[in-house]
Amino acid sequence: MSDEKKITVSRTIDAPAKDIFEVLTNPERHAEIDGSGQIVSDEKTDRITAVGQVFTMNMNAEHMGGDYQTDNHVTGYDENKLVAWQTAPAGTEPKGWEWMWELRPLDAGDTEVTLTYDWSKVTDKELLKRVSFPLLTEEQLEGSLARLAAAVAS
Repeated sequence: MSDEKKITVSRTIDAPAKDIFEVLTNPERHAEIDGSGQIVSDEKTDRITAVGQVFTMNMNAEHMGGDYQTDNHVTGYDENKLVAWQTAPAGTEPKGWEWMWELRPLDAGDTEVTLTYDWSKVTDKELLKRVSFPLLTEEQLEGSLARLAAAVAS
């Protein structure tokens, strides 16, 4: 589902929330679950454990001219329930787009996972002239959920 300034996708994954959360909070595994193909690797950052942490990712995307890095500022953390971050080019402050992963256990072995890509807080008019949001499609986000399901199963 998408609206004017965010895209939200959901999927039931056959795994407990704690197992899914373990993958999501380990930046080393983000390239494995990225449905856009833009994440190359993490920059040897620690596991996400709290709001306020920053983790750095090595990226590659045509719209950025090839290789670059992002700093991801953790904005939400609730163990086994939610992890969220705002992304910015390395060395800069976030400009307002956010990724949020929400986990809702359905039973002992199944979890509903919701991924939201939200750019509603982007207010920089110059940035909005240069960047055409959304940078990713609903299909790419659904791909991330499919890849997450495969990663948890392995």
